[in-house]
Amino acid sequence: MDDREIADRLQIADVLASYARAVDSGDWDLLDEVFTPDAVIDYTAAGGIRGTRAEIKTWLADVLSGWPGRLHLIGAIRIVFESGEARVSAAFADTLAPSRELVSADSKGLIQGGGWYHHRMVRTADGWGSRELVEEQSWRTIR
Repeated sequence: MDDREIADRLQIADVLASYARAVDSGDWDLLDEVFTPDAVIDYTAAGGIRGTRAEIKTWLADVLSGWPGRLHLIGAIRIVFESGEARVSAAFADTLAPSRELVSADSKGLIQGGGWYHHRMVRTADGWGSRELVEEQSWRTIR
């Protein structure tokens, strides 16, 4: 692995961290640093929508407003470089809570789940960005 590939891998990991930060904090404009303007994001496996970056930002803001306590953990990142792109798969676990305050583990509205994010990333003038995200849900519990 040469210095360029190491730098690319670190930047891609930062893109994944920015995605988690945007969703968990509600800083929807941060998604502009994650996704290219022509990106397609597909959450249909989890009961969501498939749409453009702008459509997804609006949808996430609306849907996640009922769960102000949000936390995504992303790991087990696999990156394969091919034909100027990076195919990135990363495991995730997430928790959506109906409050940012202390709630009982059996509180109504608590959602936990996990799965895989599959990105197709491209190098842009500003660095790596995701042109496509497909969520693969592995499990979900709702109380």
